[in-house]
Amino acid sequence: MAVEQTVAGANAAIEAGNVVEGEAILKSILENKTSQEDEATLKEQEAALLRLGQLYKDTKNATALADTVRSSRTFMASIAKAKTAKLIRTLIDYFSEIPGSSQIQIQVTKENAEWAKEEKRIFLKQNLETKLIGLYFQAKSYREALPLIDQLLKELKKLDDKMILTEVHLLESKVNHAISNFPKAKAALTSARTAANSIYCPPTLQAQLDMQSGVLHAEDKDYTTGYSYFFETLEGFALQEDPRATLALKYMLLCKIMLNLSEDVNAIIGGKYATKYAGKDVEAMKAVAKAHEERSLEGFEEALRTYKDELSNDPIIRNHLSALYDTLLEQNLLRIIEPYSRVEISHVAKEVRQPVREVELKLSQMILDKVFHGILDQGAGCLVVFDEPQEDKTYEATLETLKHVGNVIDSLYKKANKMT
Repeated sequence: MAVEQTVAGANAAIEAGNVVEGEAILKSILENKTSQEDEATLKEQEAALLRLGQLYKDTKNATALADTVRSSRTFMASIAKAKTAKLIRTLIDYFSEIPGSSQIQIQVTKENAEWAKEEKRIFLKQNLETKLIGLYFQAKSYREALPLIDQLLKELKKLDDKMILTEVHLLESKVNHAISNFPKAKAALTSARTAANSIYCPPTLQAQLDMQSGVLHAEDKDYTTGYSYFFETLEGFALQEDPRATLALKYMLLCKIMLNLSEDVNAIIGGKYATKYAGKDVEAMKAVAKAHEERSLEGFEEALRTYKDELSNDPIIRNHLSALYDTLLEQNLLRIIEPYSRVEISHVAKEVRQPVREVELKLSQMILDKVFHGILDQGAGCLVVFDEPQEDKTYEATLETLKHVGNVIDSLYKKANKMT
């Protein structure tokens, strides 16, 4: 039976609703023993393996997909190593579209990396370990990712594989950024860029490097440079029709908001690339920009409630908006307390429409940070605001005088020594 007919028969059964029959046909194809010389049968089995993986992906059956990957190793041993790497990566990627399958995906990837090591398939092992680091990062399993990164980097530096080296350094930067180790995150990104400069860097990988550069500049509050990197990222992903372009656009808008340039948001949204990615993500950033422009805490909170998934699920967006909200609250509090020397905390809370306890804590923090001078009279439930204290220059002037006197005495002492 021809390859197309066999796989076509399985497809016909699946499309007709006979999933069990189609699954049985595909499994029977894979169970046939064959030699490396029988190219037609090998090609047939390869097609059957991919179709079976797609079937389990479509039916959201992560366990069956995992079993298929494990049982296919015998078949994998009989085909070209380059093709094996592509097949396994494709099958493992299918897990990404099955909800709640991240742990199974990690386990299967780990098992296959160990199998590749035993079979001395070094290229496949390194590819799978790179994939595993990415999965650990997505699952926030940073403790598992870091030692694997260190081990893999040692191997890659010996082999001088610049492409995988770039990917691993990029992942290293992301993991270190996630655990707030910013110096290591920057160093890893520099290493990734150095490796990428010595090879042809695929556009998608270059866009990822630009994205990480933008993220790290934003962490340094250098939102202008961050914006330029995110713009490069947007162009790179858009040309490749990569869905991550939407995220780059969100980060661009975030930078404009953090730069107090909320009025630029509408102009960016109307740009040639941005119109293509209009949706809830863009609407969320637009709502935040409007609230920030109006200095409205209520509008800000409304945007956070309405677009919770779009604004809170991304830790980078969440952290910067948290800082922005804190600044906005501080500005509103300063505006309200400015006319007073003594004001009830409950009145301030009412004006900013925030809980009294939260306002009390924020005012306490602002006093400690010397944003303004005052004390909290908790017994009376009031804030007492002091005038800006005049700096007393007497102490500094006295020190300066003593310094000059000391210089004069030293000079006289040297002259006296010369005379004797």
